[in-house]
Amino acid sequence: MKFNALIPELYVIDFGKSLDFYTKTLEFKLEYQRDNPKFAFISHQGSQIMIQQDDDDEEWHNAKAEYPYGRGLNLEIKTDNIEKIIENLKQHNYPLKRGLQESSYNTIDGVKKQKEILVMDPSGYLLRFAEKK
Repeated sequence: MKFNALIPELYVIDFGKSLDFYTKTLEFKLEYQRDNPKFAFISHQGSQIMIQQDDDDEEWHNAKAEYPYGRGLNLEIKTDNIEKIIENLKQHNYPLKRGLQESSYNTIDGVKKQKEILVMDPSGYLLRFAEKK
C-alpha cells in the first residue's frame, strides 16, 4: 500500500460507532486495525484517514476535545459515485448536514465543478464528499 503524504488522524468519541459509520455506511475500506489503543487506517478511492479512540493524551491534543470535534475543518473526500453515498446514508437513517449541491471553484487550472454533500461523522467531523462534474 502506498501512503499519502498527508493522512489526517481523527480522534473519535466512540471508536466502534465511528468504525461502523466509515466502513459500513460510507463503505471505506479497512486497511488495518490495532486494539491498544483502538485505531484503524481506512481508505476510500485514494483518500486515507486514521481514526483512534480519544484518550485525553495531552501530548497529542491542543486542548480538551469537545463535540463537535474538528471545528473549523472540513475534509474533502473525492468519490466517483456521490449518489451511492447519499443512498447509503439514507439506508442507515444518517442525516446529511447539507444535501446535494453543485459547486464551482476557481483554481490555478481554471474552474473546477463538482457535486458535493456535507455530512458530520459521529464525532462531529465535517466530511465533504465531492464528485467531479
